[in-house]
Amino acid sequence: MSEAFLSIQNVAMHFGGLRALDDVSFDVERGSVLGLIGPNGSGKTTLMNIVSGVYKPTHGSVYFNGKRIADVPTYAVCRLGIARTFQVVKPFANLSVRENVAVGAMYGRNGSKRNAAASFERAQELLEIVGLARVADRHASDLTIPDRKRLEVAKALALDPEVLLLDEVMAGLNATEVDEALELLRTVNARGVTLIVVEHLMKAIVSISTAIVVLAEGQKIAEGAPAEVLASPRVIEAYLGTRYAERQRQRQAQS
Repeated sequence: MSEAFLSIQNVAMHFGGLRALDDVSFDVERGSVLGLIGPNGSGKTTLMNIVSGVYKPTHGSVYFNGKRIADVPTYAVCRLGIARTFQVVKPFANLSVRENVAVGAMYGRNGSKRNAAASFERAQELLEIVGLARVADRHASDLTIPDRKRLEVAKALALDPEVLLLDEVMAGLNATEVDEALELLRTVNARGVTLIVVEHLMKAIVSISTAIVVLAEGQKIAEGAPAEVLASPRVIEAYLGTRYAERQRQRQAQS
């Protein structure tokens, strides 16, 4: 049976009078792909910031492999085995693509075990996986948006994570690019990395997730298998409004 090795327990995050998160709890199983969805402002990125150590929660706890990490600084969370990407990608523009990835290999979870040569070898291996080996020697600033997003994933993987947090890596991509990004994420997951994916594209979430958690106004409103969660009237209402939800209920009653 899969092990719930990342656990979010009663997490709240308040910014003055604003409750960005309020008593959110769920577990993530090892090897799974968890889709984290919700309307804009629902608290998704705030939760990612808490798990990755950027924010310390107002109250509640996060446990990873049995260790409480809610008070652990970001660099230490990374070295424990949690990495993330960012919605706005910011590579080291004046470094080559390979050098960008090698930095992560040098300073990530297994960085102390690698010299410079080994870090560059690891970088090249990851560039092969994400499909960027062809541009390894180009400056990161020269990459297209889809390739910058691939580089963001490669940089995160260079940290040797057990868990990878992905914040809208498919935003701004066309349909073909989305399909390519999904295939990349499946490849990463198949290599043993647990994924938590924040995404607004329902096609992407449904096709890749083994479970979904839905946030709305800082609270968890649903959790479970994708088909079950997305059929929930409460989830439909959170995304599409009360009128749409009522029409859906009337159609179901008439069928």
